[in-house]
Amino acid sequence: MFALLTGAVEKPQAARMSWDATNFHAWVEAFCARESLVVLANRGPVLNDDTRAGDGGRCGSSSGLVTALEPLTDSGRLLWIARDNVPLTPEETQGYYDGFCNEGLWPLCHRTSVRPVFRGHDFRMYSLANARWVTALREEMAGHAPIVLVQDYHFALAPRMIREWLPQATTAAFWHVPFPSPGVLSACPWERALIEGLLGSSIMGFQTPDDCQNFLDAAVCVLGADVDRDDGVVSHGGHRTLVRDYPASIEWPNRWALESLPVDVCGTIVRRRFGISPETQLIVGVDRLDYTKGLPQKFFALERLLVTRPEFRGKVVLLQVAEPSRSRLSTYADYRAHVCQTADRINQRFATNNYQPIVLLDRHLDKREVFELFRASDVCYVGSLHDGMNLVAKEFVCARDDEKGVLVLSEFAGAARELVDALCINPHSSEDCARTLADSLTMPISEQTTRMRSMRAVVERSNAYHWAANVLQDAVAMRAGTLGRSESGRRIADTPAVAST
Repeated sequence: MFALLTGAVEKPQAARMSWDATNFHAWVEAFCARESLVVLANRGPVLNDDTRAGDGGRCGSSSGLVTALEPLTDSGRLLWIARDNVPLTPEETQGYYDGFCNEGLWPLCHRTSVRPVFRGHDFRMYSLANARWVTALREEMAGHAPIVLVQDYHFALAPRMIREWLPQATTAAFWHVPFPSPGVLSACPWERALIEGLLGSSIMGFQTPDDCQNFLDAAVCVLGADVDRDDGVVSHGGHRTLVRDYPASIEWPNRWALESLPVDVCGTIVRRRFGISPETQLIVGVDRLDYTKGLPQKFFALERLLVTRPEFRGKVVLLQVAEPSRSRLSTYADYRAHVCQTADRINQRFATNNYQPIVLLDRHLDKREVFELFRASDVCYVGSLHDGMNLVAKEFVCARDDEKGVLVLSEFAGAARELVDALCINPHSSEDCARTLADSLTMPISEQTTRMRSMRAVVERSNAYHWAANVLQDAVAMRAGTLGRSESGRRIADTPAVAST
């Protein structure tokens, strides 16, 4: 039913300064050679960037989940079970994906004005979908003891099902979006089922320490579970679950950055393509068209900048990519209309014969186009109202091998914990954002270089290979009963390639 991705891997030869594709693949071969590795995910892997985006389908840079798991896909050691392999009827898809996942859990987990909607039929379809994925896993892995990586809020019930139906498996579940506090989670009528389902896993992973704490709090409040906060362990129903943060990241060295044209050439191409004057400073935003990304708030901030700092009028453009997403849902259709109306109003207010301050692209861009925009820009503006990680911020940093450009980053994105040399903003305050935009547009090159060099070092050190190695190391150690930290407090995977051949 499912194809196992295969490929040759090189044995590790010596210690290296940072993780890359070569030493990661060698590490997997050396330390996970006897393990069956499986991913349960709503989306399938992106083996190239020629696929089209669609509701629930594969997409390019906008999918943090797929980007983070690319190293495991490329390693040739991964069986991937996704929606393409587990057909659902239209009714099942509507209830599981559109309904419970995206009208219920998504707004529940993100601090926005959109209220979650929970329906009994949707939860039944969600339960059915989780069971379908686990049934497919059991059929494929009969007689095996796989390491199963269960991905995101689409499969909160699956870990417990795996433990019951395939008890020899070791399950590591990951919640890639923010995890709500117990008070917020209580709005879900099935909060107990969700927590019990997730606690079926051996390892429960989150993006930030705050998310871990919210989950530990929920385990106590909802189930009365025994929680060891020092070690991050939940004991419930005779089972122990390790809770840790695993901040997702991106590939480094990055193929798209390496294949890009020079920065000045990208700048010329992009400005010509969109009719932007060569003297105009360019702010770029790349987001899904989702109410959690704060697109109207970005436009309000730019408007405030042009009102309070008239010297920027005609001299700065915000080019905002808004990739269509979940367009079947009325909430998203209404949001798209609001975004377009806001951009039109501001453009009418400040446009001249040869200038408009906002260029809005509501279409999918492939990775090559995205990196071209990053390299052409003076500023990248990430204004998420609430985000698990936001890999776009890390992609911008990766794209800037010229060590120029400024990252303006929401303090409510998980990436803000790592990229401390970005200019952090409260996206809800147009005044704060306008002041920060002015600072970013006038930042001296020397300061840009200092900040960018520091952020690039962070992304290089904690890249997607590092993320995947930490995940696998903990899973292998968990099943062997040897999970622990080195004396320095670092994971073993923090230092790559430790085997000899």
